[in-house]
This record gives sequence, structure tokens and C-alpha cells, in this order.
Amino acid sequence: MSEKNQPSSGRTKRTGAGGRPIGGAASGGTNRGCQGNAPRAGKGPAQGSAREAALDVLVRIEQDRSYSNLLLNQTLQKYNLDKPDAGLATEIVYGTVQRLGTIDFFLERFVSKGPAKLQPWVRNLLRLSFYQLYYLDRIPDHAIVNEAVNIAKRRGHQGISGMVNGVLRSVLRGKSELVLPAGLPAERRIALAQSHPEWLVRRWIREFGEQAAERLCEANNTPPRVSLRANALKLGPGVLAERLRQGGLEAEPSAIAPAGVIVRGGGNMALSPDYAAGLYSVQDESSMLVAEWVDPQPGERVLDCCAAPGGKTTHLAEKMGDRGEIVACDVHEHKRKLIEEQAERLALRSIRTLTADARRLAEHFAPESFDRILLDAPCSGLGVIRRKPDMKWSKSEGELTAICDIQRELLEAVHPLLKPGGVLVYSTCTVEKAENEDMIREFLERHPAFAPDLPEVPETLREQLDKELAAVRIMPYDYGSDGFFIARLRKRA
Repeated sequence: MSEKNQPSSGRTKRTGAGGRPIGGAASGGTNRGCQGNAPRAGKGPAQGSAREAALDVLVRIEQDRSYSNLLLNQTLQKYNLDKPDAGLATEIVYGTVQRLGTIDFFLERFVSKGPAKLQPWVRNLLRLSFYQLYYLDRIPDHAIVNEAVNIAKRRGHQGISGMVNGVLRSVLRGKSELVLPAGLPAERRIALAQSHPEWLVRRWIREFGEQAAERLCEANNTPPRVSLRANALKLGPGVLAERLRQGGLEAEPSAIAPAGVIVRGGGNMALSPDYAAGLYSVQDESSMLVAEWVDPQPGERVLDCCAAPGGKTTHLAEKMGDRGEIVACDVHEHKRKLIEEQAERLALRSIRTLTADARRLAEHFAPESFDRILLDAPCSGLGVIRRKPDMKWSKSEGELTAICDIQRELLEAVHPLLKPGGVLVYSTCTVEKAENEDMIREFLERHPAFAPDLPEVPETLREQLDKELAAVRIMPYDYGSDGFFIARLRKRA
């Protein structure tokens, strides 16, 4: 069987945040922030195993359409798991969600009426067990099956536990034959091999070509690495990297983000004393580039239209030496408070927050009253699937059209607030051309007073530049960072 007809990762041990192994019993966990309480699915004790914790998260994701990154850590705390078990639960949740399409495709042949007919907790118990049996290689098969059967006994009845036992033992017997059929159309082959919705793969093949679409899907299934932004008001990235190395971590300056540092083996870097002291922020390298393109100068007045949770806002303030004024807006009050919390942690005084719909900012500010404007627009988020793998299953193609309408309205609303000679930066965390290049082309056609204005960029970024639009689109496979788009325009004086 051709290699391309098999799910790409095979049986592998994955890696968690900072390069830490999280696929086996000796592994450590990763911490991800969350809010709210995740109720338990089915029956069972308040404290249980890594697999029970993973099952609760998977059921909640499916039933409530909740994001995995907003549920996982709280569930781990609720179960009071030690570090190795927390790591295993993390691996199971993210791995199962990432490979969901492939898992369900193979489970169809073992479940008589198909997984869709099962109760949610039973379906997800089979999914997470299949993920371990097929994709991981550090956990004994018998341990995976026995644990699944025991969970089924506690949460269901003998008939369910017998079915779970039968299905998983059938999977074990037929595991060597679980390969994708030959001769599939490209969109179907990639969708199954890389476990993405077929409509999304078809769309990306049309936009980027078959090879790039497959690379994009494959990159989305790799764990994100941890990157930090050194607070320029306190230390540089080289000094921060050396400080982290002295603390026993692997750390090196970013190749693409001037303020960035890549860290391996650190777990949740937002829990360290240095984070609390404001020495750095946790931010993806691609996201760090946005403030570099805005390039605010000390003493200027800057508008950040959709600012929460504040990563780019605080980066702007650091680049300005905390001199001048940044007005950071968000439509949600609770998100505005997140910006203020970050500004306080970093001891930044130049940031003023406002709760407002960015489409109505003309009600708050006079025309031509800002030197620079950043519109980090709401978007489909399809550049950050590796961080939120459940996103690819919850999105629909129709949503992409609706989000483009909002982006267009935002651009039309905020550009009159820019002074002549000022800079407007538009950014998204998606790779979609309709939300990115097409959006900027349309804007330039409607507004001849604006022109592309390419900033100085590192040599490492130049292959990704669109010089005609003064824009850069970063794919997740380019540098191991998030998929992002940034365009810079200048209003003619």
C-alpha cells in the first residue's frame, strides 16, 4: 500500500508544549487557561483516571461546542491528576480531536450501526481508545482496552462494556489492515489521511494547490511550540533566552520575530515568577510580527480596534517605550478587562481601554485623530487549528462569507479615523485568501487615498512577502508558527 494512502502519523509518540513528551506514563503535562466548570459525563467518581478526564472533555466539546483549550486544564484540576497522568489526558484529548475524522472512518467498520448512533460518552470512549491503540506506541494495548472496559462498566451497564470490549479487540485484530483505500480523489485522500473536513481540504486545494493543502493539513496536526515575547522595557530576547537557559530550559531567539524567544521543556510559561514580574509575555511568533509592522513611535496616538486579550496592544506599548497613547477597544467588557490585566502585569501606563463595537468608533473619536491604526480583525481562525483542533470540525464554509462581511464593515468604519500620512495595519490569524489578500485588494480599489507601504522585514520573511500589497502570509508549515496575514497601508498625505 502506498504511504500516501495511510494516515500520515501512524503510531507515534507526540510532543507537547515546549517539546515535552506527553504520550506515555513518564510524561509531563501542559497547562492551558480555562474558565467555567466542566460537568462530568455519565456516572463515575469525582476523581478518576487520565482517560476518564479525557472522556469528560471530549463529551463536553461535542455536546456543548466548547473549545478544548477552555476545558482541559480545569478538568485536570478537578481530577487532581499528577503530572504524568495530566500529560496523558492532554495527549488523548488533543490527539483524538485532531484525528477525529480518520478515527470515525475506521470505527465505522467495527461498530454495527456506526459511531453516530451511540451515546456521546460511549462514542467518545471508543474514539479515545482507538486513538491510543492506533497512534500511540508507549501504552500497552491490553491496558488501553482494560481501562476502557472498566470505564464502560462504571458509567453504563454490562451490555455497553461488552460492546466496548468487543469493538476494541476487533480493532486490535484488524489493526494491520487499517489503511486508506487506494485511488481516492485528492480531497478525500487528504481529508482522511490528515483528518480534516473534506470541504476545507477541497477549498485549500483550489486556493493553494494539492501539495500545499496537504502540507497545511499536516502542519495543523503538529503540536504548537511555546514562544515568548521579551518585554523590551526590561530586557532583550537574547538576555531572556540566556536567563531561561540558566534556569534549565532550552531557549533560543526567534528566527522571524525580533522580540521572540522559543522555549522547550518549560510547560506553562505563564505560571513562572518571571511572567508575573512582567519580563515576558506568551505569544506566538507570527502574532508578534503585527506590532513590528505597525511600528509605532514614541509619543504617537495609536488605535487598536479589536484588542483583546491584549498581546498585540502591550507589544505596541513596549515598542513605543510606553510613551504616547494607545486606545485599545473591544466589544466585550470582560475582554476589555483582560487587556487591563496584561497592561498592569507589564507595568504599562500608555494604554487606555474602551468597550465599544469597532464599527461605531466614529461615535467616540474625531476623524483623522490617530497616527496609526491596527485592525486585528475577527476571522475564521483557520491559521491556528493546531492550537484549537476542534475548530476545524465546528466551522462551516458558510461562516467564512459572513466573517468577510464583518471585516469589510470594520475596515470601512475605522479608516476615516487615520491622519493623512498615517499607517493602517490589517491582520488576521487565518490563511484564507478571501479574508486576506482579496480583502485588501477590494479596500484599495475603493479607497485610492491608501497605498501599500512595505516595512523593513527580516531576510527570513522575504519569501513570504506580497510586495504588491505590502503584505505577508505565513503558513503554519513555513516556520512552525501560527498561520497569519499582515498587510500595511499608508494614507496619502
